[in-house]
Amino acid sequence: MKILKYSLICVWCALTAMGAEPTAAEILAGCRAMLPTRPVELTGAIVLRNRKGIVKSEYDYTLVLDRSAKPAKATVEIRTRGETNVLKQVTLTRPGKVPEGQVMDTDVSWLDLALDYLWWPNPRFEAEREGESIHGQKCMVILVDPPDTASGLGAMRLWTEKKNGYLMQAEQMDASGKPVRRLWGTRVKKFGNRWMANVLETETLGSGRRTKITVESVREL
Repeated sequence: MKILKYSLICVWCALTAMGAEPTAAEILAGCRAMLPTRPVELTGAIVLRNRKGIVKSEYDYTLVLDRSAKPAKATVEIRTRGETNVLKQVTLTRPGKVPEGQVMDTDVSWLDLALDYLWWPNPRFEAEREGESIHGQKCMVILVDPPDTASGLGAMRLWTEKKNGYLMQAEQMDASGKPVRRLWGTRVKKFGNRWMANVLETETLGSGRRTKITVESVREL
């Protein structure tokens, strides 16, 4: 099966034609529009490793995404790898408040699973970073602000591939503007008729560890 590298989960397929000079808001609207409109269930694994590559913890997850619901929702179940007992279940809604913090003891945040930053306000290009490359692909860089400034979160920085608008990387900043966490895709795979990222990496900067998210199956409900 053909593998396409270096695209992020929030753009499970390419943006439709946007014109020669799309705005930052149009690029993010394209990302949102390409999320599945029918309910889908994703299953996979979340694996935390230290800087030496030694596995520290492993989890299975099930993510049911239903954008047709009012409000749209994503239900996440986390289990110890290979076991059936549910350790944590969370339902995320849009609009709605996304839980703060990380998923269990990993570098994955609930923001990642909800793709919440695709709806954050005030999208604008970070002009001084225009043309930066991620994995050899020239990018436009977009900043978005958290909807709740009291949360302690800062802006989110998003790298989108310049030619087709793929989201290549996301970087979370704290309230002072310092990068604290990074998320990027490494592989995209075809599940049925749908292309989507099946391997993602995320790290808390300076922690000496990294978490891998894999998608093992996708089915429409």
